[in-house]
Amino acid sequence: MTRQANSSSTTTPVSIREATEQDLPAIRNIYNYFVTRSTATFALEEESVDERRDWFVNHSQNGLPVLIAELDGHTVGWASLSFYHQRCAYRQSVEPSLYIHHEFAARGIGKVLTEALIDAARTRNYHCIVSLVCSENDASLAVLQKYGFAKVGELQEVGRKFDRWLNVTIMQKLL
Repeated sequence: MTRQANSSSTTTPVSIREATEQDLPAIRNIYNYFVTRSTATFALEEESVDERRDWFVNHSQNGLPVLIAELDGHTVGWASLSFYHQRCAYRQSVEPSLYIHHEFAARGIGKVLTEALIDAARTRNYHCIVSLVCSENDASLAVLQKYGFAKVGELQEVGRKFDRWLNVTIMQKLL
């Protein structure tokens, strides 16, 4: 599927497709960039190849989508849905993850992947998407709000990274 994303002053076609095992190095590299440089993830150590492979196998076995955004044949972002909680009664609620290669930020790719994740959640008959976002991540919060996510809470000082306490905003979208 091809969708349009804004690239500076033009519109660029971004292809969205299901990830394969061959995409794991790109997924891991994009994610690990943010582990050491941002609060987009609360992970403190970069992921190993085995950890990312286990994550992918778990998603595949549970029918959870992992999507790739491609531009000119290069992976420029990825997104996935995970179960919000392991208890059975939560099975119709999912949590999104979305990361854009740092060299392709602010080009609309996050919006395209957000739309694709929402479509994937609807297709799989999920009822609710719950997103936990570091409260200082204004860009991610704005994209979620644009797509109908509502702020339903804020957890105070629940994460610690880069020697400071971080809040988490809880955003929710009912499908």
